[in-house]
Amino acid sequence: MPSASHSENGPSLYEPIHGSAPDIAGQGIANPISMILSVAMMLRDSFGRYEDAERVERAVEASLAAGTLTRDIGGQASTKEMTEAIIARL
Repeated sequence: MPSASHSENGPSLYEPIHGSAPDIAGQGIANPISMILSVAMMLRDSFGRYEDAERVERAVEASLAAGTLTRDIGGQASTKEMTEAIIARL
C-alpha cells in the first residue's frame, strides 16, 4: 500500500506503508507495487502530474490483470519481472 507524509513547509515523503523491508533486500522476492504506486502518488500530489500518475496506476492494474503476480499475491514473478511488466505497459 502506498503512503505519503506531507509537510506544510517542506518536502513530502513517499514510501510503501510497510517500509523498505531490508530483510528481503536483494532476494528478488519483494513486491514492488506499493513503491511504484507511491511514485504515482508523488507525481499527482507533489508535481501535479495527474495524467502521468494515472498512466502508472493503469500499468499496474494491467499487469495484475494479465496475471503478473509476485509470490505474496499468488504468483511466481520476481521483483524484476513485476517491475518490467509494469514498465512495458507504460
